[in-house]
Amino acid sequence: MTLNVGIGLALICAALTQLGFLCKHRGANAVPAIALGRPLQSARALLRSRWFAIGLGVTAGAWLMHVAALAIAPLSFVQAVLSTGVVLLAVLGASLFGCKVSRRQWLGVAMTAIGLVLLVLTLPHRGGSHSAYAWPALLAFQGGMLVVGALLIAAPRLGAPSHHHGTALGAAAGILFGVSDVAVKALTGLAGHGALAVVASPWLIVAGTAAVLAFLASARGFQQGDAVPVIACTSTAANVTCIVGGIVVFGDALASHTLLIIVQVIAFALVAVAAMLTPTAHGRAPSQAAA
Repeated sequence: MTLNVGIGLALICAALTQLGFLCKHRGANAVPAIALGRPLQSARALLRSRWFAIGLGVTAGAWLMHVAALAIAPLSFVQAVLSTGVVLLAVLGASLFGCKVSRRQWLGVAMTAIGLVLLVLTLPHRGGSHSAYAWPALLAFQGGMLVVGALLIAAPRLGAPSHHHGTALGAAAGILFGVSDVAVKALTGLAGHGALAVVASPWLIVAGTAAVLAFLASARGFQQGDAVPVIACTSTAANVTCIVGGIVVFGDALASHTLLIIVQVIAFALVAVAAMLTPTAHGRAPSQAAA
């Protein structure tokens, strides 16, 4: 029964997350260019946008659903359900927001969804919420992911092709969202010791800092690329980060059968190929972004 509740919460979270991202994409493209070096100024500009504010409210609701699901179900299992969101993204974007989704992008979205679902469904499932962790494993994982996220944020300045700027920033935001989610999962394990244990935990600071950085990187990515590919990269990076975090930090089991391991390798390959299929050119010209 508890697992079914977790599935239901994750499904609602998947739909609300993609809807919120689409609203924020529209809002981000109505404000001046996001400057990561001026976070307060950029945040004020974004919050003045009606569409971005609506999207922020919707994703806040999705986040609450996500936290509730993480508290009662294994991290990797929750991500299996959330991975269906990339399909919902394409459907909602095309039908409600007028996004142009090419055949290539539809293929990339489908491959991403299939790869993520295959990856997580082949992970052996154990009962319980899987909130226990070892400090060294959590510290090493979070530090490594923060470095990867920082490199992706710097990718446009490091000479990455212009048509990959939006998706690189989207992937960076997704990794940072994943870092925040892994920290939140760790915090749910401390909740049984009382509110003071949660407030005193350094993982609360990590969760908040990563979420703020992801917020800004995501908004800048929205300005650098089209909705579907950027959001798909954000969702995929967040899902993969959480899946790996579930395995490395919280001890979610790996497949033990050779056939299942082969399926997992194929699943990772599908996600990797899909990441190369979805990027497109800038969503708007640089001059407009800076206006």
